[in-house]
Amino acid sequence: MPTKYQGTQEEMRALNAYIKLQRAAETTLAHTTAHLSRYNLSTSQFAILEALYHLGTLSQRALAEKLLKSTGNVSIVLKNMEKRGLIERHRDPDDNRYMRVSITDVGRELIGGMFATHVSGIVAEMSVLTTVEQEELARLCRKLGLREG
Repeated sequence: MPTKYQGTQEEMRALNAYIKLQRAAETTLAHTTAHLSRYNLSTSQFAILEALYHLGTLSQRALAEKLLKSTGNVSIVLKNMEKRGLIERHRDPDDNRYMRVSITDVGRELIGGMFATHVSGIVAEMSVLTTVEQEELARLCRKLGLREG
């Protein structure tokens, strides 16, 4: 749905592009993460498991920065994941101010068993675009994401 705002051509073009970007991102995310409920995982929990699975142990702060979340938000998610035995948190031995977060064997087994299916879903979702279009989309998203504001 285009903007109903009656501004300048520049404003209307930017708003229409933004609305389309937002709607596409929300729809794509919903389609590619719907399966997570079968594993009793939120998108944030999955993102944390995926980061720890591929990157190894991280500080709680680094994890929050990677996921573009607040440390407070990540702390709550980690607490729930810790209760399920998916992750462990320990004080950094070199600097007590930092919490180190690592994936447990239970968490590793969970993400390892579902990751290929997750990737297949993303590939299927993105297949509406050609290879060239996917590369262009990636380039444009990176350009927007790296913009300093």
